[in-house]
Amino acid sequence: MNHDPNAGSKADADPAPDPAQPAQAVWQPAGHGGTSADVRKFTVGSDDAGVRLDRWFKRHMPQVGFATVSRWVRTGQVRVDGARAKLDDRVNAGQQIRVPPVGDAPAGARERRQLSPAELEQADAMLLHRDRAAIVLNKPPGLATQGGTGTHSHVDGMLDAYVGSGDKAPRPRLVHRLDKDTSGVLLIAATPGSAAFFSRSFAGRSARKIYWALVVGVPKVPAGLIDLAIGKQPGTGGEKMMPDEKGQAARTRYRVIERAGNRAAWVELEPLTGRTHQLRVHLAAIGHPIVGDGKYGGPDGFLTGSISRKMHLHARRLVIEHPDGTPLDIVAPLPEHFSASMEQLGFDPGLSDATPHDIPEPTREDRKQFARRHAKQVRKERRGERRGERHGSRRGKDGTEAAPGKPASGKSGPAAQGRQRPGGRPAGGKAAPGKRPSPSASRKPGRDPGRRPDQGPRLR
Repeated sequence: MNHDPNAGSKADADPAPDPAQPAQAVWQPAGHGGTSADVRKFTVGSDDAGVRLDRWFKRHMPQVGFATVSRWVRTGQVRVDGARAKLDDRVNAGQQIRVPPVGDAPAGARERRQLSPAELEQADAMLLHRDRAAIVLNKPPGLATQGGTGTHSHVDGMLDAYVGSGDKAPRPRLVHRLDKDTSGVLLIAATPGSAAFFSRSFAGRSARKIYWALVVGVPKVPAGLIDLAIGKQPGTGGEKMMPDEKGQAARTRYRVIERAGNRAAWVELEPLTGRTHQLRVHLAAIGHPIVGDGKYGGPDGFLTGSISRKMHLHARRLVIEHPDGTPLDIVAPLPEHFSASMEQLGFDPGLSDATPHDIPEPTREDRKQFARRHAKQVRKERRGERRGERHGSRRGKDGTEAAPGKPASGKSGPAAQGRQRPGGRPAGGKAAPGKRPSPSASRKPGRDPGRRPDQGPRLR
């Protein structure tokens, strides 16, 4: 952010702002133009265009607490272009912000963290691309993106290695994340302005991300869309996700590139939403967990032999618009364990260039086949429950066993309601003593007996 000593004067026009160029907060007393020698005026730079007013203060005057800023705004001491403002108002490049007297000038750059030689070497090894707006890394598996309880080594802690020259150079910022055990392309914003730009691209789903994965078994539908909502699994503290029809919508396109018999397959994935562990949950839900993903695949998530037990999920390619208007297209090389597994399974990396493209929608027959396979899997898991339902079935007047959900008498509708059967029970009422209730009695009114609520992901 640059201070304009001739606030309000338009005699000299500044050049067009560059969203990729970092701006500095420079202040000086308002002098004859202010109410006090300590009142300051700031011109909003291109890096801060579109940010909330409270965020502007946090960026450029971190020594001033939120309560103080709130009081200034509430009492009208903070003005934007001479008018009162609110904390949630968004400022635009070129606007003037009037700040009341405060003890110290805006703080300079934060103190840089001292990195060890090993951390500096790792930071240099991860670097794929760097310009004045973007830093792209190839994150190795096993390195967390951000810190947490018990996590001391992470990408966010190494970002000081990429700070530019100058005392007031901004610290790079994360704009998206990868799971700890996932490798591949990780985009870092070099300035606050580019961070806002890239964040809008990810939020608007205009960024295209392509992942490579090795999965156990081979999906019978070679290409399609997994549409399965995801929610947090109870009792895990949010550390594990699960399919949940009441959860957040999640969609993943997939395409089988090559197969190793029926043992494993190499799959290309494109997440259309960005839910936690989305790819891992989706692939496990269709019966083909990612190789090495014991969290969602359990014992079935590993291959025997010399195949690595590390997770085989790699963010291969990222295509996103750069702040200068050109596309930023980055491909990350495979980690050593993934490359070795590809070679052992006989997969040729040249068969896919990880190009984002529209995958043909599956046919109606493909969707039916997918639904049948998933229903078969659910039936196996609920075999005990189905046995109980069979024991509880009734026989009709002709001696045949009634199918679950159908009345044995063959009569239905309003005419049959309230009618007492000899030695039985009223239709729709409670069972007579000594009689087992029909499975149809437990079915909720209006529910389609032809589709169970646990039929799982829809294949489109």
